[in-house]
Amino acid sequence: MKPKAKLETEAQGLKQPLSMMTTDLIQTLVNNYRTNQLLSVKETMGIEDADSIQFDLATLKRFISEIETETIANNPDVTTEDLGIRFYYAAYPNAENWDIMAGTPIGIECAQMHTLVMIPTIKRMEENGEVGNYDFNPLDMNRNGVNARTFGKDSDTDLEFICQNHGTLSPPATKITQLF
Repeated sequence: MKPKAKLETEAQGLKQPLSMMTTDLIQTLVNNYRTNQLLSVKETMGIEDADSIQFDLATLKRFISEIETETIANNPDVTTEDLGIRFYYAAYPNAENWDIMAGTPIGIECAQMHTLVMIPTIKRMEENGEVGNYDFNPLDMNRNGVNARTFGKDSDTDLEFICQNHGTLSPPATKITQLF
């Protein structure tokens, strides 16, 4: 008899209870989105937006590994407990502005559809003494574990930032694979 494969989190000593919800609750939450936000997008913008996005585990694991590897390379005092990921709701440009998507694997069939952009976060003490999870770029941090530059609306827009975006939107991908 083969031994059961351990999940990577268990192998790393991160035993935590499974995060679970009933199928009824999941379906209710999904239906709430579809009958409110998704319907609003259709009625106000006139587009059939996606209602889900799927990422394969290899992509997510690689992204997490890149965050850990680059952060620790730039600041060995940072621990994995300090790191996280923020999910930003985002939308692709309309077809007329699709040229900004040049060089990406994302097709024009995703024009105006919502997506997610995942950005690394790091726990840092705020001025008031509370801990906050700050967006940061592991490629651009100093030895104190903070960004070497200020990021935000007024920052250098040409700076490369570690992030993850492209998953499989459904639609346009088939909905036959969805349970909810």
